[in-house]
Amino acid sequence: MARTTIEGSAHWTRRAGADLYLWRKRKKGLRAPRGTVILVHGSSMASTPSFDLQVKGEPGSSLMDYLAERGFDTWCVDFEGYGRSTKHRPVPCGIERGADDLLAAARAVRKISGAKSFMLYGISSGALRAALFAQRNPRLVKRLILDAFVWTGKDSPTLAERRKRYAGVAPESRRPVNPAFVESIFTRDHPGTAAPAVIRAFARAVCALDDSIPNGTYIDMCERLPLVDPAKITSPVLITRGQYDGIASFGDILEFFRLLPSPDKQLAVMPGIAHASLQEKNRLIVFHLIERFFGQPDPVYKG
Repeated sequence: MARTTIEGSAHWTRRAGADLYLWRKRKKGLRAPRGTVILVHGSSMASTPSFDLQVKGEPGSSLMDYLAERGFDTWCVDFEGYGRSTKHRPVPCGIERGADDLLAAARAVRKISGAKSFMLYGISSGALRAALFAQRNPRLVKRLILDAFVWTGKDSPTLAERRKRYAGVAPESRRPVNPAFVESIFTRDHPGTAAPAVIRAFARAVCALDDSIPNGTYIDMCERLPLVDPAKITSPVLITRGQYDGIASFGDILEFFRLLPSPDKQLAVMPGIAHASLQEKNRLIVFHLIERFFGQPDPVYKG
């Protein structure tokens, strides 16, 4: 399907004195979407590099285009401290603040689109934000996907290293971001999972929006886990985990999955994928899993 059939539009909302940027993609003239999707970014980059990356010579780099082409009304939001949203205030931009920003974004999307509930995909600390949002606002969540998710942090090699660097750091502090840092995301777990051209394009897109990023989610993940109670998440859930991802142990994920109360739940391990699944060579695997889960029919018989 030609990309010219997809249109993008920028929107804004406001929460607690902060302006929040929203980006929308959908088919031109779309009247009855298959669902309204909100994509939730992680700790180290804003939303559009994560979800709407455009790479010359690498078609199919944008998850937003992929979902929009398949009939979904697709949105993302920059949380406070990131991208085009307010980022000058000395506030702790952690998981809970992100979940509150997500509620403001969902209300804005509902007002603009008319959607009554949403399909959420979150990656890394975005998965924690999305899970906490679903726990607090069950009526707003139709389906939930948690990618590169960590629950308690037990046996996490990534968090073990991170704790050494961020012990005692103020939650409202920021850290510099540059191409070398962004590129390190793709080498820390298993080098070779992403194409060099995509890594470079992703680093450019991230650094075009931010030269520093909040430490709040890193500190939360090092010091405050668990922040989510799986027993209180009642929506259908898909957990996707890269084969090489070092953010969470399998035991941590499996116990979280066991405690989810919905019988409509799935766990998928993605081969050849590390932490940043959406920019890696095997990204079409996670794209397919997202579309399949969001497009799954509701059960006719529930027992």
